[in-house]
Amino acid sequence: MMKSLLSATCLATVLLTAAPMLATAQAEVVYNRGNDTDPTTLDHHKTSTIPEANLMRDLYEGLVVPNAKAEVVPGVAESWEISQDGLTYTFKLRNNAKWSNGDPVTAGDFVFAYQRIQDPKTAAPYANMLYPIVNAEAINKGEKQAADLGAKAIDDHTLEIKLNAPTPYFLQLLTHQASFPLHQKSVEQFGDQYTRPGNMVTNGAYMLEAFTPNDKIVMRKNPNFHDAANVKIDVVNYIPFEERATCLRRFEAGEVLSCSDVDNAQMDYMKEKLGDQLHIAPYLGSYYLPVKVKKEKLADPRVRQALSMAIDRDFLAKEIWRESMLPGYSIVPPGIDNYPDPVFLPYKDKDILDREDEAKKLLEEAGVEEGSLTVELRHNTGENHKNTMTAVADMLKNIGVNATIVEMEGTGYFDYMKNDGDFDLTRAGWIGDYSDPQNFLFLFESANLGFNYPRWSNANYDKLMAEAATTTDLAARSKILRQAEELFLKEVPAIPILYYSSTALVSPKLKGWEDNIMNQHATRWLSVEN
Repeated sequence: MMKSLLSATCLATVLLTAAPMLATAQAEVVYNRGNDTDPTTLDHHKTSTIPEANLMRDLYEGLVVPNAKAEVVPGVAESWEISQDGLTYTFKLRNNAKWSNGDPVTAGDFVFAYQRIQDPKTAAPYANMLYPIVNAEAINKGEKQAADLGAKAIDDHTLEIKLNAPTPYFLQLLTHQASFPLHQKSVEQFGDQYTRPGNMVTNGAYMLEAFTPNDKIVMRKNPNFHDAANVKIDVVNYIPFEERATCLRRFEAGEVLSCSDVDNAQMDYMKEKLGDQLHIAPYLGSYYLPVKVKKEKLADPRVRQALSMAIDRDFLAKEIWRESMLPGYSIVPPGIDNYPDPVFLPYKDKDILDREDEAKKLLEEAGVEEGSLTVELRHNTGENHKNTMTAVADMLKNIGVNATIVEMEGTGYFDYMKNDGDFDLTRAGWIGDYSDPQNFLFLFESANLGFNYPRWSNANYDKLMAEAATTTDLAARSKILRQAEELFLKEVPAIPILYYSSTALVSPKLKGWEDNIMNQHATRWLSVEN
């Protein structure tokens, strides 16, 4: 009896001693990740912002995906074939692709998603991303039925997509969330509530566990993901930081391992104190000021051109953005693919004082007396945006134009612009979804109500964009797109002022972060070292 009691006591001691070791060995790897703001939606067909795209990239996997360097690699599709005429893509889906609930991912899931995003009732701002697919545009405009879409499931593991014309960037386009699949059963069962925690079924490396607005979005590793063995982080907490300085403080305290953007007012401090933890990299993006052209006071292109001339972009880039941005004189950023002969505003290299004199003359020609014009400058929450608009207001005073400044919370800001909100000039930015000038110029097509914030309509511009969409010769297509941008820069319905660089804070504990021109960093490629 004594022997048994002693053995039991020794065993209990061993187990108690081992328990902390076991807990340590099995501790979850958690990544607290700073994101610019909360999403307005988790329905990827209704998303439109970079913070939302960051979330979708972890929750879903498309046919192809960007790797850590933003190179296109296989996703759900393990291989694909392109017909000789460039019009038919046939994707072979991997057999082990599964949804987070264990259901297989099938070609039908992509067809369902592609039909849903084109359904006019969905009102998807990115529906036109898939317009290269046969009948997609006609379906979105209510002219054809969903079944007419040029996407067909040959069988569960074979998807065929037919295009209207050869599209050089089609595989890049398929890395965007507009082309992600949907779990049909859960969408049909829960309707608009399918994105709620507990309802949401995803096929990416992570699945949604919780969403507390203004606090965090919790995602947990998807055990059914086909590459789960290589996903090193168990839980990722997306924390919204509209104030970049707040993310910096929590980064320095070790409470977050990365910040998706930085407060440029503290750029000198970060360069000195954080060294190579501060990442500044070339980025495919433009920062611009849409102008509500239908307002009488802003309807004359000469007025808009005068406002543009008065803006000292060098000052904004160096003093406001602390050289994390570049002066911008075109809507298409330089260095983009398929655009060897870029075009810029004609006063790009003129002295700012000379430009101010020319701006005053344009206003006089347009019948605008000095001091008679007042414009509202609207921006979303953020110190960098606020400081930019404050500086622009001061610059406009130099040509006799008064300005007031209005700030809006980030979550409702872009919806306000999409819904034809009442503004004069507002702040907007566009990061390329793929490296092709079409991805910037399409924003201002008259039918693109999701992103044509100025509500500018120009038949010649639309005609050129339509012509480019059916031109297969890349050199000829580039010339057509250049003509379209020349027309845009002549009328300036939106004033380009800066080109983006990506800025981020990255802890040395976070491994696998690769700076890339698309600034895409899916959590599946990262790991955390203690």
